[in-house]
Amino acid sequence: MADIVALDRPSATLAAFRADVLAGLGARPRAIPARWFYDRRGSELFEAITRLPEYYPTRTETALLAERAGEVAAIVGPGRAVIEFGSGSSAKTPHLLAAIAPAAYVPIDISGDFLRQSADALAGRFPGLPILPVEADFLKAMPMPAAVAGLPRLGFFPGSTIGNLGAAPAVDLLRRMADALGEGAMLLIGMDRVKAPEILIPAYDDAAGVTAAFNFNLLHRINRELDGDIPVAAFRHRALWNDWAARMEMHLVAADDVAFTVAGRSFEIAAGETIHTENSHKYGPRGARLLLAAGGWTPLREWVDGEGLFALLLAEARPPASAP
Repeated sequence: MADIVALDRPSATLAAFRADVLAGLGARPRAIPARWFYDRRGSELFEAITRLPEYYPTRTETALLAERAGEVAAIVGPGRAVIEFGSGSSAKTPHLLAAIAPAAYVPIDISGDFLRQSADALAGRFPGLPILPVEADFLKAMPMPAAVAGLPRLGFFPGSTIGNLGAAPAVDLLRRMADALGEGAMLLIGMDRVKAPEILIPAYDDAAGVTAAFNFNLLHRINRELDGDIPVAAFRHRALWNDWAARMEMHLVAADDVAFTVAGRSFEIAAGETIHTENSHKYGPRGARLLLAAGGWTPLREWVDGEGLFALLLAEARPPASAP
C-alpha cells in the first residue's frame, strides 16, 4: 500500500471548506468553489460521469494520449518524476507512465481515500516505480516530496481541469506550477476546445442524471460536514453555455423560496436564484497557447483529436525572454 503524505490536516481542510461555503452563500451572486465537489462520494460520481456516452472529454483525451504517448516520450525523455495535479483515479496515467520510463510518480489529490485507492492500483501495475502520493489542495500549495529532489520533472494536468479557473487564477496556477517544478520542467496539459453547445450541454446535463447527482452532492456534503439543513430536493441542476465567457456553467437553482442554516448561520434563497458551482472554460488553439505563455510555459507541441474536440499541449518552463 502506498504511503500518503497529507499536506493539509483534516481540521484545516474543514475550516477552509466552511469559510468558502459561508462566504459563497453570503455573496451575490452566490458561488461555491468547484474543488469542494471532491469528497469521496463526489470523486466516485465524477468517475461515473467520465464513463457516460455524453461526456466526450475523458474518452477523447485518453485515446489521444494512448495514440501520442510515444511522441510525448520522444520529446520528454526518460528518467523524469511525473507530478500529476488532481490525479483522481489516475485512469489516463498508465499510458504516460508506460511510454516515458519515469523515475517516480507523484499523484496530488484533495481526496485522500480516493488517492490511496488509485495509488495502490498503479503500484500493482508498475511494481518497480516509486509512487509518492500527496494529499493536498494543489490550488493552495504544491511542495514536492524529498525523494524527487534533483530529478527532472514532468507536470501532468489532464482532464481540462485548468478550465475550472478563470483567466487570472489559471495564469497564477500555471506560474506556481512552473515555480514548483523548476526551470527546464515540462508540462503535459489537457484543454477542452470551444465547440457547439449541442455537444457541450449534454456533457454537463446527461440523460441519466449523474452530473445532477454530482452537483447535488455538494449540498449533501455541506449538510453532513457543516451541520447544514439545506433542503436538497428544493434545488434543480442547471447546465448552460455562456458564449460570452466561452465556458460551460453549472448551477443549483432554487425551485421555491428556501431558508436554511449552515454552521449556525441562516440563509434565504428566493425561487429562481442560483448557487453557481462550476465553470469549465473552453479554449481555441491560440487562446490555449497564450494562456500557457502567460503562465511561464513555452508551448512545444500540440496534439488534437480528429474531430477537434480536445487538445493535449506539451510546454516547457523557461526563464522570461529579456526582449520582446
